[in-house]
Amino acid sequence: MTVDFILNGAPVSVRADHPHLLSALREELDVTSAKDGCSPQGQCGCCTVMIDGKVQISCQYATDKVAGRSVTTLEGVDAAERTRFAEAFAACGGLQCGFCIPGIVMRAKAQIDKKGASLQRDDMARHLGAHLCRCTGYVKVLDAIEAVAKGTPVDAGLPGGIGTSGAKYQAAELTLGDRGYVDDLRVPGMLHAALHLTAHVRADITSIDKSQALAAPGVVAVFTAADIPGEQYVGIIYKDWPVFIGVGQRTSYAGDVLAIVVAETRQQAREAAKLVRVEYDPQRPITDAVAAIGDPEVAVFGTKDNVLSTSAYTRGDFEGAFAASTHVVHEVFNTQRIEHAFLEPESTLAVPTDDGRLHVYSGGQGVWDDRDQIAAILAVSTDRVTVELVSNGGAFGGKEDMCNQGQTALAAWLLQRPVKCTVSREESLLMHAKRHPIRLEYWAGCDGDGALTALKVRGIGDSGSYASVGMKVLERAAGHAGGPYRIPNVDVDCVAVRTNNPVCGAFRGFGANQVQFAMEGVIDRLAALVGISGWEMRTRNVIHPGDVWGPGQIMDDGSAGAQQCLARAKPHIDAALAAGKAVGLGLGLKNSGLGNGLREVCGAVVRFHRADSPDREGKVEVRHGFTEMGQGVHNVALQTAVTELGIDPARIEVIVDTTRELGFGQTTGSRGTLMVAASVQKACLVAIAANCAEDVDHYAEHVVDWTQKLGDPKVPNPMIHAAFGYAAQVVIADKETGTIEKVVAIHDVGKAVNPRLCEGQIEGSVHMGLGYALTEDFPSDELGFPTNMTLRSLGILRPKDVPPIEVELVEVPQPRSAYGIKGVGEIGLVPTAGAVAAALRMVDGHWRRALPMRRGSASDD
Repeated sequence: MTVDFILNGAPVSVRADHPHLLSALREELDVTSAKDGCSPQGQCGCCTVMIDGKVQISCQYATDKVAGRSVTTLEGVDAAERTRFAEAFAACGGLQCGFCIPGIVMRAKAQIDKKGASLQRDDMARHLGAHLCRCTGYVKVLDAIEAVAKGTPVDAGLPGGIGTSGAKYQAAELTLGDRGYVDDLRVPGMLHAALHLTAHVRADITSIDKSQALAAPGVVAVFTAADIPGEQYVGIIYKDWPVFIGVGQRTSYAGDVLAIVVAETRQQAREAAKLVRVEYDPQRPITDAVAAIGDPEVAVFGTKDNVLSTSAYTRGDFEGAFAASTHVVHEVFNTQRIEHAFLEPESTLAVPTDDGRLHVYSGGQGVWDDRDQIAAILAVSTDRVTVELVSNGGAFGGKEDMCNQGQTALAAWLLQRPVKCTVSREESLLMHAKRHPIRLEYWAGCDGDGALTALKVRGIGDSGSYASVGMKVLERAAGHAGGPYRIPNVDVDCVAVRTNNPVCGAFRGFGANQVQFAMEGVIDRLAALVGISGWEMRTRNVIHPGDVWGPGQIMDDGSAGAQQCLARAKPHIDAALAAGKAVGLGLGLKNSGLGNGLREVCGAVVRFHRADSPDREGKVEVRHGFTEMGQGVHNVALQTAVTELGIDPARIEVIVDTTRELGFGQTTGSRGTLMVAASVQKACLVAIAANCAEDVDHYAEHVVDWTQKLGDPKVPNPMIHAAFGYAAQVVIADKETGTIEKVVAIHDVGKAVNPRLCEGQIEGSVHMGLGYALTEDFPSDELGFPTNMTLRSLGILRPKDVPPIEVELVEVPQPRSAYGIKGVGEIGLVPTAGAVAAALRMVDGHWRRALPMRRGSASDD
């Protein structure tokens, strides 16, 4: 049976058994501007199309209902109108990863068709309630829509060198949905795969029966742990994460994979995956992180105990200083687990090649790690696996660990056919690592003038089952536990604990935002005891160049940015108080780079193609080692090359794949901008020295090897990080209702490579920070399963709920960094929760100890 309708002006016919219109568009008609972010939930808006002139969410529109109707996707919009939208979004910085934008454009088109230049910004924000954007904070999205509605002339040109604003690399193609993500790729003979996940977070697997799945229509193969020719376990740091759980082994969390089913279509694969029959012997889930430390049973199969790591250091005499302090505070803070909610679910395409190799298309944050782990699974050398980065639809740390890359690569390798596997939103929520919930107990003291004297911190982070980078998150939390302040006596101990809850790992902020919510609360409590303002308390204690900070690091000249951010905040605070508003201030710092004694390397290649090169006439290829996921790292490469080579940016093509050894580790730690700028700068200098010789890889690398690990008693003043970014945020609220009316974000970025895109990064971070502070949560039940399994249930703020965000950039250069760059990817949400808590206390007089606050619910004194 088929369904006939009109698509973009032409008659089409599709199978009637598609679960919804989006499936018919994408899987049968190969129309890919409509993205699948959550089907069939209908809660992200990425699949928005027009049906008979009205906008519809296509993943909730039944296929049979479209019979005889006229469907318009972004591909079918008038060319001139497409250009207007593409140029406006590019010029205004209205996109980052770009995954959500085609759907937003369709919604905006509908409103502009109705209201034209009279379309009001607030009205458009309300209509965008059906859409999620996790990157931008909506500010520049609305700027772009307003420009189209009013016909405002825009300049959509690429930027020039370092310090100039201009369009994001590939902005026009992303806006229109023309630049594909992994799930948009199609190759001849491609099969589709689906995963079968565990039904218990901690259970012994006694049998796996594949027979019913193998007999299902269209099924080509079913693979399990028994089919792995090489290593079963993968992981970024510890190899403890099983690609599959096999018979005779034990599951450890809700995202464990038991089988992969490969079929001719995605729908067939997903239906057949349900038919895999598994027999379990359930065990007691271990879900309380504090209790797990002393639990006699081990939460994770194959490990020895439930303590993943301990990060600790002392400096001075805490006990003596605390006892002698004029004012003291003792408080327990709790932060929550958070889901990244990147709009693009994880997808992998693996294609065997004629020369006996495997080409993998990945949206992961570390394609070299992907390559090495895939090669280990297949028991082949790394030169037989190439992983090509397909810039992803958001990540925020959640795509560091492999999701389905290993299983997909295995299936393609064993079948010697191309295989694509895209997880559903529900599977994505179960599988990838989350933000750590951390219990933080603080003791702090100051003298009569408010000078900090002593700090003691005990942190327990629920890291879930597998290691991921959980030990590094708690290490980062320990290092940043005292915020950007000068404290002479410190005693810090932070433990990462294994449980059967969702895995926790990297997420924007990486432990720094959890501890600085607590530390900012401590600062405000002490300020109240001293009888001075929060701004004054911070000013008296903020770090300066030459001060000893945290684990003992002597701060460099870049730390002057903290004081400058504070100074810039003062007029905003004074004006808001004079207007009778409730005001909260947060101050934060966040490292840029891995640090803690790790040697960091990034390579870069600049290659000039001849004027007569087929398809690349006169192009300049710039290769680097980091993942583009919306943050603009490709722009950093492009603008660095323009600065050093003095060439037209339109000549530059930015590429990331594993054909060259350029990447060493993950795109994490706010280090992409620093590392890419420095490595590309050096590669350009190598090229210039060679007279820009054509068809040659001009290679250079940037190395950071001057940090030390915290907590080593032999190194009393370790430089645990090579660079930091600093930020002050002012949250202004209505004193009667508690409604947040404005956020002023003042950020020292060292040097803004592209100021407009830098602002967009900060706006998106503030949006995420407000959700973290107020509404977002990803709890799990006593059985270890998450309870918020839809995008809407996560509590992410929609456009109408986001207050105006005003960004001010500060540029205090970072020593030993190309162009003085510090990075901005994570610092944007570090001060937010503390500032919100302080503003809400002015509203109702209550201190906040727990996140999310949801005004009033966490008032607890």
